[in-house]
Amino acid sequence: MESDVAQTLPRIGEPAPDFEANSTAGTIRLSQFRGKWVMLFSHPADFTPVCTTEISEFARRNEEFVRRNVQLLGLSVDGVPSHIGWTRDIAGLTGRPVPFPIISDLDMHVSRLYGMLHPGESNTATVRSVFFIDDKGVVRALIYYPLSTGRNVDELLRVFDALQLTSRHGVSTPVDWQPGQPVVVPAPATTEAVLDREQAEAQGLDYRTWYLRLKQVDPNS
Repeated sequence: MESDVAQTLPRIGEPAPDFEANSTAGTIRLSQFRGKWVMLFSHPADFTPVCTTEISEFARRNEEFVRRNVQLLGLSVDGVPSHIGWTRDIAGLTGRPVPFPIISDLDMHVSRLYGMLHPGESNTATVRSVFFIDDKGVVRALIYYPLSTGRNVDELLRVFDALQLTSRHGVSTPVDWQPGQPVVVPAPATTEAVLDREQAEAQGLDYRTWYLRLKQVDPNS
């Protein structure tokens, strides 16, 4: 199993493997969400403490993902009846329904397809993986967490903001970047393309050195 997971792990810049699966929203295919960005994430098991805090928070902040054209898709190896019972329990605890599908992966097909099973952590439970998939169905980023560590929703949203901004403007985001802060412009690829400080500043760039220049962009453009 371990070698199978390693061989099928999707990589950044590659198409996200399509699949069809049962979920709390009925039968779904990943490809049906083309045109939206997708956050495909796994959790170890229903009716567990850390997972409950995560699903509750994802539900509470779902509209923040929707505003970014992001569809949330949860997954674990539990069945649909378990997912339904658990999400109803969460709604009772928080007063808020879970508005996104949770995939049932009883046969572990999707878990293996996406490398979500790590035998060093568990042979039967998925680790906390996150796949950031763009609106063309391409994997743009991925993050893995152990079973014991809950995810940070602010960071997940920040990654989507960075990926979407760089897609629109062809720039990069520096360390600790937050929306509205300056971004990095591509480094010159030839000697002729190198700008000195005066030239760079005339173009509205914040010149740090010849290969590190920043600029302000409208995050909503």
